[in-house]
Parts: sequence; structure tokens; C-alpha cells
Amino acid sequence: MKKLLEEKPYYLKEEQIQGIYEILDQMTVEEKVNQLFCMIAYSDDDGLVEDYTTKGYGGLMCRPMEMDQVLRLKEKLVDKARIPFLIAANMEAGMDQVCSKGTYVGSQMSIASTQNSRYAYELGNIIGKEARVLGVNWAFAPVADIDYNWRNPITNIRTYGSDPDTVLAMATEYIRGLQKHGIASSVKHFPGDGVDERDQHLLTSVNSLSCDEWMESYGKIYKACITEGALTMMIGHIMQPAWSKKINPSLKDVDIQPATVSKELVTGLLRQELGFNGTIITDASSMAGLCGNMSRRDALPTSIAAGCDMILFTKNEAEDVKFVMDGYQKGIISENRLNEAVIRILALKASLGLFEEELDDYGIRYKLASEIVGSEEHQALAKEVADDSITLVKEEKGVLPLTPEKYRRILVYGKEGGLSDAHIGVEGKAAVFAELLRNQGFEVDLYKPKEGFEGILAPTTETTQNYDALIYVATLATKSNQTVVRIEWGQPMGVDCPVYTSELPTIFISLENPYHLVDVPRMKTYINTYGGSPIVLNQLIKKLLGRSEFKGHSPVDPFCGFWDARL
Repeated sequence: MKKLLEEKPYYLKEEQIQGIYEILDQMTVEEKVNQLFCMIAYSDDDGLVEDYTTKGYGGLMCRPMEMDQVLRLKEKLVDKARIPFLIAANMEAGMDQVCSKGTYVGSQMSIASTQNSRYAYELGNIIGKEARVLGVNWAFAPVADIDYNWRNPITNIRTYGSDPDTVLAMATEYIRGLQKHGIASSVKHFPGDGVDERDQHLLTSVNSLSCDEWMESYGKIYKACITEGALTMMIGHIMQPAWSKKINPSLKDVDIQPATVSKELVTGLLRQELGFNGTIITDASSMAGLCGNMSRRDALPTSIAAGCDMILFTKNEAEDVKFVMDGYQKGIISENRLNEAVIRILALKASLGLFEEELDDYGIRYKLASEIVGSEEHQALAKEVADDSITLVKEEKGVLPLTPEKYRRILVYGKEGGLSDAHIGVEGKAAVFAELLRNQGFEVDLYKPKEGFEGILAPTTETTQNYDALIYVATLATKSNQTVVRIEWGQPMGVDCPVYTSELPTIFISLENPYHLVDVPRMKTYINTYGGSPIVLNQLIKKLLGRSEFKGHSPVDPFCGFWDARL
């Protein structure tokens, strides 16, 4: 084990390794078990910090908070923790998922649509710079899933698309840009989401590829990330039956488990077949997919026994910690496996220099963070990404560019719902878009359904005679616990459906999901932006008005395989 700590990805020195073993020798079983948990923080609450540091958990994941809270949280953890904390966040598209002032660079799919891996590097680079100054040291990113299935309600714009080579190039560049700042990446979600159309938050989903197909896609991506030096991997509640059975031919279908509790996949495939030597963490243990085939009491300790080193989140803190302790006492987790997991957690912390970390005066740190987090330089890069990524998928000749002279009166239909980036909520983005058009001299109304039913609905001429163009703005974003991301039209009989495409110029803009053509196949002008931040909306307006060309290239099939969507 000691020799492994000298190698990729830790590269520890002899004195660091010796220090880890000295800490391990001084730890009680209870302290070791608590190190296995990565908890959650929504603020710098003193009570939470006191609880986590007293119990000696291994880390915590931040939800978005104010910059002052992030800095204070780090300060309190450094001050109170005997063993330093890993401080993580879902830093997939920018630091706005940690800090309200953080830079939103762009979704992974927007990065891929530029066809320029430099932006993936800069995504990691900007996140690394801002994370470093805020004291965050662990990014649950990149998402290395492949968006093979357009129906998947989770992967979507979080991925680099449906081409394995693009995902590989972008994911490795992100790791390179991020980890140079001393921030650990966590490649997710092994063995790979995006094949199934179901949500592992709600059930155990399946990566159904054959062993050869898997190795030529997901396998080569993970292998490349390992070669690049990724420090950690996140394991999904996803089954991979082909590899599970290849490694353990005696497995029956009913006995196949999600990767999080599968020794075949974590130890056999990831550790031995692919050669990953870093730290392994489960995806959120509160997700229903973990316990699709096993009780929670058994699943939590089994995840450690299978080869995971850390457990992300708890459903009930006291109960879940007890479940793991009971698992150790029953022999589900051996003493050697417990020690190995703790060693890898401590090794990760050592590789990030956390044992030597000393904080400057708070005023100095706040001033520095204010200069770096959300800086003009970083916002300029985000603007560049938006400009290069917005994709004109279909265009009706003669409609674009929009001008007040051609289309003074515009009706905007907002199809809204779900979750989105932290800048502004999904609800209201159509209104923001409408206001941006008004600022350019257009007369814009937002569609509001009128009461009525068949026979007494508003006449079609009310639309065709009062407006020069129609624009749909969809902000239906993927989110956990959501089984589909499809357009739901108004009643009765879809009163807001695009039925005027033969009479009025009609444009459909999707700010989130790139697959809406499945529901509006005969739309003649269709645009994907892969995100709806203020920067993206402003760049979109410029392109609609002909002040900037459309440069993006779709990294997925926006037609979803339907021939009529191409018409």
C-alpha cells in the first residue's frame, strides 16, 4: 500500500506517507468510520461546523452560498478540525454552484458545441483559480457520461455530448486545467450514465453495453482520465451487467448490483482492469438507486467493502454512521479494507497539501477572493464560450436576422419549468428575453392563455393579424427526480402549440434541453443555447439581430432520430 501512495495520482513523498500512517495508528475505529463520510453544507453555520469537526468526518460538499459564507466555512473548518476536511462541490459548469459570485463559464455541452477543447481546459482553469482562493479543494466534475440516449432526464447538457472521442478530449482537458491549481477532480458517474433513459436518483439504472462496446466508449474515457492523473472517481448507482458477469461468471441476473455496491465493478473493473489508484467516492447515498436490490443497512457498508473509500451524504446522519459501524463489527468491512479506505482519503488530503495548509488573515483572503471570483477576465471567457457555442440547428430562409423594420410586433411564448443555473431562475427567462428584445426597439407581448374551450377559443386571426413573428423560448431543464424532459402544451388541445408556422415566421429557442425538436418537428428555425445565463441571453440577442454569426455545432443529434424533425 505504501508504494501505491508514491505513484499516480498521489505522488506522495516518504515523509507524507509516514505522516499518514502515524495519523492512522492514532485513530479509533469510530474516527476511521467517520472519515468515510462526505457530508453537506448550506452555510457556515457554527452548529454544523462544530458537529462535523467534533465527529471528524472526512469532508463536506457545499451547496451555493454567499462568498463570505464560503470563506468563513473554510476558516472555521481549518481552525477546528484535527484532520483537514475535503471541501467539495458540483463544479461542472463554473463556480456559481458553490458561490453566488462565482463565474458560470458554460454547461459542458456548450463547451463541446464550440468544438474547441481549449474551452474545456479554461473551464477547469477558471474553476481551479476561484476554488483555490475560496478554499474549496474538490470538484465533483468532469461529467464523463455519454449522452447516447436523448430521453435520459439527467445527463443532457451536463455532458460533453454523444461522441466518446469528444467527451474524452474535453474531460481530460478539464482535469488538466483544474488540477494544476491543487484542486482534485472527481470523474463521474462510473460505469457511465447516458445509455439508459431512467434516473438513478429514483431507481438503479443500467449501462447495457457489451464489454467491448463499453471499453471502446466509456472505458477509454475513464482510462484517459486516469492517465491524465484524475485524483478521484465518483461511482454511480448504475449496473453494468456485461462486465459484472465477465468478472464474476457465477452472477445471476437477480444478483447484479449497482456499481456503488459491486466489488466486480469498483475493485475488478475500475481498480484492476483500468488501473485506477486514486480515491473513490459514491454518488449521493440518499438516491434511491443505491438500494434497489439491497437494504440501506447493508448497502452502506457494502459500498466500502466493494472498494469505495467514501460515502457521499447521509439520509439520517446518526443512523447511517451506525449502519457502517455495524457493518464493520459484523465483518462486512474488514479491518484491512477500512484502513485502506482511510489511507486513500488521507492520501488525497496530503496530495492537496491540506495538512500543511495555513490561512491568511480573513481580510486578505476576502480581498483576494473579490478580485478573482467572478472577475472580468473570467466573465470575458464565459462570453467567448457563449458566442462560440450557440447553435442554429435549422433556419428558414429570410427569417433571420430579426429587425424592428421587418418584425416590429413579436409574440413570445414561454415554455418554462425545472431547475437551471444560479443566475436567474428558469421561471421568468422568457420575460427577460422579451425585455431584451424591447430594448432593441421591438414591440413584444408575452403569450397568456385565454379562458375557453372548443368552439369559443380565440380566433387565429387574433394572432396572425396582430403579430409579425412568433418566438418560443423553452427553459425546460433536467433535474433529479424528473423522469422526462418534454414540452407540456396548454389546454385545451395545445392552445400554445406552434400552429402558425405556415403563416408567420416562427422561431423556437431552447435555453436548456437540446432535444425539443422531437416535440416541434416542423419548426423551421430552431436554436440551442445549452444554458440560459445573462451572458448567453445577450449573445443570443446579438445573433438573432445579425450582429454576430452562429458558430456552434451540435454535439448530439438534435433531431432525435426522427426524419420529420429534419424537414
